This record gives sequence, structure tokens and C-alpha cells, in this order.
Amino acid sequence: MKYLDEFRDGQLAQGLAAHIRQAVAPNRHYALMEFCGGHTHAICRYGIEDLLPDTIRLIHGPGCPVCVLPSGRLQAAIELVERERLILCSYGDLLRVPGAHGDTLLKAKARGADIRMVYSISDALEIARAHPERSVVFFAIGFETTTPPTAVVIRQAQQEGLRNFSVYCNHVLTPPALRALLAAGGEVDGFIGPAHVSTIIGSQPYEFVARDHQRPLVIAGFEPLDMLRAIAMLIRQINAGEAIVENEYTRAVSAAGNRKAQGLMEEMFRVRPTFEWRGLGWLPDSALAIRPEFAEWDAEQRFEMPPIQAADHKACACGEVLRGVKHPQDCTVFGTACTPEHPLGSCMVSAEGACAAYYHYGRFRQAAAS
Repeated sequence: MKYLDEFRDGQLAQGLAAHIRQAVAPNRHYALMEFCGGHTHAICRYGIEDLLPDTIRLIHGPGCPVCVLPSGRLQAAIELVERERLILCSYGDLLRVPGAHGDTLLKAKARGADIRMVYSISDALEIARAHPERSVVFFAIGFETTTPPTAVVIRQAQQEGLRNFSVYCNHVLTPPALRALLAAGGEVDGFIGPAHVSTIIGSQPYEFVARDHQRPLVIAGFEPLDMLRAIAMLIRQINAGEAIVENEYTRAVSAAGNRKAQGLMEEMFRVRPTFEWRGLGWLPDSALAIRPEFAEWDAEQRFEMPPIQAADHKACACGEVLRGVKHPQDCTVFGTACTPEHPLGSCMVSAEGACAAYYHYGRFRQAAAS
């Protein structure tokens, strides 16, 4: 398959790995953070860490939208669907994420709430068309990648006059999260920039990472050769004392990004003054809300949704994993009390969660055996 098979060539991967081993400086350690949860899964799936010298440490960041959603926002949706007796549409990942006191959308569904798993926001709109007598709310979540489709469907609902449809907006932004990580002063020498997000926003919004914090950032695709090449590019910059933004994923990402998608986002959303992230706390200008002009399709404006403060499970280290302070296997309940079948935290649930990646691909078992 074009643009896929050629980026999984094992011989080329071994050659890139050998190049990286030769490029690392003696007696020097490198700490590299991949922001995107999709990159974390690629690293585990393809055994990227096994190809790297021990002096390179990969740190997993907060680029999993389900993982960074705070428990209070999830609990607000649970209480909404049970109180208003409406139809709540959600992606499958969210159904088993624990809210307050371990409650979940799946448990609420078992109690009788009308919660439906959908594959896209368009599915939710179709449900609203089929049930004009019912209020239908879509639980919108994601970084800049999934925000434009939400904008398109809100506009479509307006054009069709579907006033029984609304969106519970939880879209978050990548650059503010990077700013928070850099401000925290962690030991990160360079960043692997997200792929899908960058197809929308381009490479320019990351310039502050190099300019203000003197850290290199390389945008990478998801295939093994993408990951290895991005790591090689970061090692070259670090060794040379450089700090610039580079784009390894040139087949999909440009400097300016997708202007049409950006325009849709600007038309439909405004930046929230502050928003809570699991693991990172309250971050300024880090999330989006639906503009007042489209308040009829904003669930937070149509329904009473008071803010809820809910603490995560005391034993769960998801917050530290999202900040890159801990690896999944550093959590005391990882793989024992917390598994994909019985998750205590969101990082074990999501298809982009670091704990789920380590568990699914057996990285923790390999680490224990070594």
C-alpha cells in the first residue's frame, strides 16, 4: 500500500537504528517526549525502544484526548443524561472512563440512561433526525484533528433547523499543553510533534518551543520509519546545539496547515479563558467553546451543567503519566488492579492511552523479564 508499506521496511529500519546508535554522543543521555498518544502506541507496537541505545529515553506526553479529560467533565455528562432523559452520543473510548467515584457512562447506560456509541458526529446528527421528539447531545472530544468535523455538523444542524441536537464541547488545543509541559521544567531534550494535529494547524504554531525554550521539535508520522527518522533528526539537532522545528511528515503536513479547517474552527468556536486537564490542571486558553451565535446547539448553554470537581482514584498515576513524570509500569496498580477490563484510570482505557499501549503490546512484561 502506497505511503504505508514503504515506511515499514525492516531493513531500512535496522539501518536507521544503526545510524542513531552511531550518532549518539558518548556519555550523554537524551530524553525525548512524543506528545501524541498515537505515537506512543506506534512505539510500543513496532518495538521502537528495542532498536534504540539505552542512552535514549522516550517519555510519553499528554496527547490522548480521552486521557486528559478531567473526571468532573465526564461526570457532568453522566448527570445530564440521567437528569434530562435525553440521548447522549459518545465515542466508544469514553464509555468506560471512570468519572466521580468510579462511575462511567457504561454504568449509567446499565441503569437505563439512553447512551449510544457512535463512530462519528455525523452518526449523532442522524440520530437527531430520526428522533425529532428527543434531545440528542453529542459528547465532543479531541484535539484540533477532530474539531473541524464538529464545526461542520453544528453548521449543518443550524442549516437544517435541527434544534433537538446539541454538542457538549470538550475540544482541547495542543500548543497550550506544550507550553505547560515546558513551563514545568521537566527533563525533556526534544519533542516528537503530533502528526494528525499538525495536518490541521501546520508546523508554525510550534515555533515557540524552539524560540522561547530552546528545544527542538520534529513532527513525525506514525510508521516505524517515521518514528526512527524523527528521533535521528532530534539527535542531530541536540548534538549540534540547535533548536528548530522540523517536519519529517512532509507527505501530509505543511507549514501553514489546513486553512479551510482552521477557518471552520474560527467561525464556530472561541477559546475558553481556562480549562481543566487531567494531570496538567487548569491551563489558560487551552480549550474551545461554541460561539454564542450558535448557543442553540451548545449543550452547556441549553442545559444546566454545573461544574463538578471530582478526584481521580487515589492509586491511579494517570496524571503523572500524562505529565511524563512516570512511565505506566511505575504505577503501583498497573496490570494488577488496573487493566483494560477493569480500568481505574483513563490512560488504561483509551486507544491512545500510554497504559493501554504498554499493556496491549506487552511492554511491561518485556521490561520485567530484562
